[in-house]
Amino acid sequence: MASPMSADRLLKALRDEGLAVVEVGSWRTNNRNHKGPWGPVHGVMIHHTVTSGTANTVSLCYNGHSALPGPLCHGVIDKAGKVHLVGNGRANHAGLGDDDVLRAVVAETALPADNEANTDGNRAFYGFECINLGDGKDPWPAAQLEAIEKASAALCRVHGWSQRSVIGHLEWQPGKVDPRGFTMSSMRSRIGARLAGPPEEEDMTPEQARQLKELHEQRRVAPWTYKGKTQPTRDAFDFLVDTDTTVKEIASRVSGASSVELTDAQVAAIADRLAEHPTFASKIAEQVAERLAAARAED
Repeated sequence: MASPMSADRLLKALRDEGLAVVEVGSWRTNNRNHKGPWGPVHGVMIHHTVTSGTANTVSLCYNGHSALPGPLCHGVIDKAGKVHLVGNGRANHAGLGDDDVLRAVVAETALPADNEANTDGNRAFYGFECINLGDGKDPWPAAQLEAIEKASAALCRVHGWSQRSVIGHLEWQPGKVDPRGFTMSSMRSRIGARLAGPPEEEDMTPEQARQLKELHEQRRVAPWTYKGKTQPTRDAFDFLVDTDTTVKEIASRVSGASSVELTDAQVAAIADRLAEHPTFASKIAEQVAERLAAARAED
C-alpha cells in the first residue's frame, strides 16, 4: 500500500531514471478524481494504444473521447522512448479487474489467471499507454521497450516495489490482450535486473537467470560488441531479452507450418540474422512462414 506520488515527484522519478519526459498541457491537474478515489496505489499497468502517430495518440490519451473521458493513462510512451505525461491522479485506463490479481500484486507473488472483473483498477494502478497497433505485427523498437522498463522501474523504486508490481492489462482484466508483441514476463525480468532484483524464473533456466544477472552487473561497465561491432545504444541484457522474445514469437507464428530439416549452416545464418535485428520479430516471422509454406507447396 502506498500513497500516490505528487506530480513533481513523479516527474523527478522518471527523469532520474534517465528518461526524456514531455509535460503535456495541464497534466498535473488532469484527472478523474471527482469520479472516485485515487490510491492507495499498488502497482504499474502497461497497455498498448491500438493507434499510430505520437501527436494524435498523446491528444487522445490526454482528452479521451466521447465514450471514455480522459486522461486515459498517466503517461504515453512513444516509439522513440519519450514519456509524455498526460495525467496525474485517477485515470481511465485499468477498469474493473480481478481481485485475486490485485492481492497477488500487493503480496508480490505469482499472478493467478484473471477470470473476474470485480475490482476498481483505476484507483490502484499507475498506467502507461505505449504506442503500438497491438496487431502482433507492429514492431516494438528497442528504445520504446527500454523506456517501458525504465518508467516502470522508476515508480517501483520510489515505492519500494519489486518487478512483480508491474503487470499488463491482459493480466488484470478478462478479455484484454495488451500489451501484445512482447511478454510481461520478459519485461518484468528487465525491470527486475534494473532494480537489481532476481529475474522472472518461469521463462528461463537457472543458468540463463545467472547469465542475465551477470550481464546486468556488467551492463554499465563498458560497451560490448557483436561480430566486431560496438553496440553503443543497447546493452547485452536488452539484446538477449529482445532476441529471446523474437524467437518465441517466431516459434508461435510458424507452429502451423510443416517441420523442415535445417543444416547447421542454415541455423547459424538464421541466428545471426535474428541477433542483428532482434526487434523485427513479426517481419522475420512472416518471411520464415512464407518460405516454409512455399517449400511445403513444392513438396
